Amino acid sequence: MAAYFRNVYRGIYTILVGMAQTWKHLFVPAVTLQYPHQKWELPVGTRQQLFVNIDDCIGCYKCARICPVDCIYIDTVKAKADEDLGKASTGNPIRQHVVRFDIDMFKCCYCELCTTVCPTECIYMTNKYETSVYERSHGIYHFSKYSPAFGAKLLAEQAAEEAAKAAAREAAMAKKAAAKAKAAATEN
Repeated sequence: MAAYFRNVYRGIYTILVGMAQTWKHLFVPAVTLQYPHQKWELPVGTRQQLFVNIDDCIGCYKCARICPVDCIYIDTVKAKADEDLGKASTGNPIRQHVVRFDIDMFKCCYCELCTTVCPTECIYMTNKYETSVYERSHGIYHFSKYSPAFGAKLLAEQAAEEAAKAAAREAAMAKKAAAKAKAAATEN
């Protein structure tokens, strides 16, 4: 008979302990948030999605060189001598057209090295952390102010100018070599 009352006591005791926990949490405010509508305030200095203020970018490639995972892709075209592209907000002169500035957020490890090395502070971390997308191509963010077609045109013009300079250099070297050969032939 004692075992019966012990089992009844343990059952009632277990229920009362459970109900005490329930009543204790019933009057305490909820810890969870209704996520899409309410969000936690992030601490200062959190590393989130990168953003580039392309108007301040001088095309120095420092961010792309320091990136440990090579997720920053930059193509630049040198501005012509008579072309004034203005200055960045820090006062640095802009001497190049940044025809492509892409960041692959799927490769980015959010180390923040690119933000510390930027001389114009045009690349920085935002508070945006919801970066899921349905297609992998949407994870590559394009920051250039030029259209891809115009950027390709500028790159083609630069390649043509460099090819013309190389051809002129080769012609000058050939002419110089021919003059040396002619001078050597006249001496003999």
